[in-house]
Amino acid sequence: MAIRSVESIVRGEMPKNSKTWVPIEEISPNMVQAVVASEDNLFLTHHGFSFNDISKAIVHNNKGKRIRGGSTISQQTAKNVFLWPQRSYIRKGLEAYFTVLIELIWSKKRIMEVYLNVIEMGDGIYGVQAASIEHFGVNATQLSKTQASRIAACLPNPRRFNAGNPSGYIQRRSSQIVILMGKLKQVDFNKKVTPFKQTHKRHKR
Repeated sequence: MAIRSVESIVRGEMPKNSKTWVPIEEISPNMVQAVVASEDNLFLTHHGFSFNDISKAIVHNNKGKRIRGGSTISQQTAKNVFLWPQRSYIRKGLEAYFTVLIELIWSKKRIMEVYLNVIEMGDGIYGVQAASIEHFGVNATQLSKTQASRIAACLPNPRRFNAGNPSGYIQRRSSQIVILMGKLKQVDFNKKVTPFKQTHKRHKR
């Protein structure tokens, strides 16, 4: 928030910081389901890193396509709470350190609560409560599947995309996320779950 405020001042603009912390019990399960489906479907089962997603991101980026990240929700939380947004090897190293630390100290429920309260969700908008009020005029606890999926669809570039006034791309991505939400088992912080429901049965030969 401090970095974004300084950037605004340098551009000659008045800084905007909209943020209201809410406990995870006051955040719609649809929002939790949406970010797990779109950002990190192994969130409940990994220990901070998804090496499969990292490998896919490396292959994707080496093809010269638009840069794709492989960060888990835990890594994003570590970056947003303790570090700075600009990419560098130093920051990635510190990010790995803090990711291990929060995975050891915090529960998955706590990591998700912090993530949904600190992540940037628009220009000067931080956390799901502020985003819900700004874009939809409702509290975070009232978010529908569609609204939650639109917020999640904007997370890769929240300053470019607008969940309240979605582009065609965001609408399509939002629809994809809703489908993924349906495939994903309901997120339950009291027990570990496998990422996706089985959609086929094994046939006997």
